[in-house]
Amino acid sequence: MKNFLTALLFTASTLTAFAQQQTPLPLYPNGVPNSKPTPATYKETIDQRSWIAKVSIPTLTPYLPAKGTANGTAVVICPGGGYAGLASAHEGSAVAQEFNKIGVTAFVLKYRLPSDSIMTDKSIGPLQDAQRAIQIVRQGAAKWGINPNRIGIMGFSAGGHLTSTEGTHFDKVVINNKDNISVRPDFMMLIYPVITFGSKAHVGSRENLIGKDASQDQIDLYSNEKQVTPNTPPTFIVFAEDDDVVPVENGLMMYQSLLQNKVPAEMHLFPKGGHGFGLNNPKSKAKWFDWAKVWMDDNGWLVKLEY
Repeated sequence: MKNFLTALLFTASTLTAFAQQQTPLPLYPNGVPNSKPTPATYKETIDQRSWIAKVSIPTLTPYLPAKGTANGTAVVICPGGGYAGLASAHEGSAVAQEFNKIGVTAFVLKYRLPSDSIMTDKSIGPLQDAQRAIQIVRQGAAKWGINPNRIGIMGFSAGGHLTSTEGTHFDKVVINNKDNISVRPDFMMLIYPVITFGSKAHVGSRENLIGKDASQDQIDLYSNEKQVTPNTPPTFIVFAEDDDVVPVENGLMMYQSLLQNKVPAEMHLFPKGGHGFGLNNPKSKAKWFDWAKVWMDDNGWLVKLEY
């Protein structure tokens, strides 16, 4: 009986700690920038698959490694969903928990989805939220035991487009940044990402972000393979060659641009797997997260540091 009660208390305390660490933090406690009054009909929803739509109040949810296991590295995770919704479970919380297992502090970003109903300029809304997420994590690094120089960003599908935008547009700060906090991520992880808005674009993502009648200049601006510079963060890319939603050329073009600019990059291709598989490709026994762990370790981001 004593052992049973001890186990029960341990389980309860673990669940309590897990619940506490998942408390969402508002990105903008003092008011959301670039916003219009939210119409009564624009109400956030979440379904049984944890698909979130109509986000008007963006948040950042911390997932903390078990006590004593954190290594000082953090990652902001951007779920995908074509800039129409957020696949917050298999491209969000489930991934955050895997990072926790390797000592990485994770933050799942619930970003605003581009909408003329709630934004003055919908093309910068998601980027504002991604920049603000990096800013918050860097400002709060000491509180969370994070090295401010080891903060990365990861995205899936359209969340990968947002991630690659954040990783290539960080010199164009679109949020209030009076303390001049760097919004450049220290590394990027792109999982079956939308990258280009050109001929190989995922049309839905492009139209949701910049509209059907976007100028060529705006198409080029958000074709992130064209925005890579030598200062773009080291990047890890995963794609399935048979992706029938986002053409694999998105990853290939980004990888080529990274090589041309001498940015350290690693790319893995599954022959099969399609799109949207999250952590587990059903067509392969290989686990891309294992490859990601090795990549992070090779770059020194899993070495435990005290902060």
